[in-house]
Amino acid sequence: MRDELTRQVWDLLGGAAGEPRRLTITGPPVTLTSRFPVTDVAAAVVGAALLAATADGGGRAVGIDTRQLAVAMRSERYLRRDGAGPGDPFDPLSAFHRTADGWLRLHANYPWHRAAARRVLDLPEGAGPGDVAAAARHRHAEELETAVHDNGGVAAAVRTRQRWQATPAGVAAAALPLVGTRVLGDAAPRPARRPRVLDLTRVIAGPVATRTLAAHGAEVVRLDAPDRPELPAQAWETLPGKHSALLDLATGGEQLDALLAGADVVVSGYRPHALDRFGLAPQTLAERFPGLVVVTLSAWGGAGPWADRRGFDSLVQAACGIAETERRDPDPASLPGALPAQVLDHATGYLGAAATLLALSQQRRDGGTRHVQLALAATASWLQSLPCSAEPAVADEVDAAPWTEDVAAPDGVLTLASPPGTVDGATLRWPAPAPAYGAAPASWPAGTGRS
Repeated sequence: MRDELTRQVWDLLGGAAGEPRRLTITGPPVTLTSRFPVTDVAAAVVGAALLAATADGGGRAVGIDTRQLAVAMRSERYLRRDGAGPGDPFDPLSAFHRTADGWLRLHANYPWHRAAARRVLDLPEGAGPGDVAAAARHRHAEELETAVHDNGGVAAAVRTRQRWQATPAGVAAAALPLVGTRVLGDAAPRPARRPRVLDLTRVIAGPVATRTLAAHGAEVVRLDAPDRPELPAQAWETLPGKHSALLDLATGGEQLDALLAGADVVVSGYRPHALDRFGLAPQTLAERFPGLVVVTLSAWGGAGPWADRRGFDSLVQAACGIAETERRDPDPASLPGALPAQVLDHATGYLGAAATLLALSQQRRDGGTRHVQLALAATASWLQSLPCSAEPAVADEVDAAPWTEDVAAPDGVLTLASPPGTVDGATLRWPAPAPAYGAAPASWPAGTGRS
């Protein structure tokens, strides 16, 4: 199935016919245990990124081992700092919580999201999972879902796939393409050169896309807000190959404009329209900086009643029915399940990288300002459309050592999952700079060249 799925994904991305013949997939057929064909999905999306990165007419051979896919799709699990793990990346409140009529999936990794959950549940600072359980068990899951959202937090009621498909949000998600592309306006073709990528993303999907672009030669500058610091482990894991800078978009308009003027690609991972007030709406960018490739990634897509909602992989899995499908015990009172990795995030990230690279090639050939749109909910719909097994296909544990590397960084020696794949038989490695959160100026590095 994996070869056919790779061809399907490549065709959906608009890649040239025959290119998938350059890709060789090796390793066991299943390396990620799931009822869904997640190993095949991983091979298809990573394979597409490798093909897009080498689609220069040179006929270079690319390859991927499914054992490396198991590591790459769970890369955050293999992060080490000076040989020690960073601890559980999930806050204790980021879990499934029993409600009066089902289950609620809460996300509380960031302090502002924890505060929102506490407000809704009327809990003091420092409240733990037991306090959440006591407060939630007399309330309805969908009512809590809405209340947490309205208070600036992130939560999702656990639904079956059928229930999700019957909701207006589910109908809107089902209508999303796996990867949407459009031309926003006319622009002359830009010269071929090392692409500059302005990275306005957080968490996993967007950062996976931009670190993949960095691994394939792009110069990436990531911006974060000074008052919303990134979690240290998240920064170490998603910043290899990138320059990390802090910039308040509300007051740093001149610096932002200079970055946009020098960019070839802008990648945004925030909710639709969340950055419009800073001049970052796709149509505004097309008018002011013609010839850009604008990439937008979100949880729920740009249409439908949930377009303005925050969301993460675990929340989308819960809302759309994946958590129910992956439940190990059929008793609805038992804990819902989850994919063996944050597959929606990682798959969307690799799809985003592939689509960006192909859009860059199209822009340099035909011109135009191009817009690439992706959503975790669209990736979920695609995954759910694939054949699903009654029992999980069980995979053996993978030895991660051959697929990781040590990177010397200001915060210590980081062990990171390597970029997945080979090009002409050569393994990929993370380029400089090493992860250093907020250490770079909010500008394009001087003297790096554009050819």
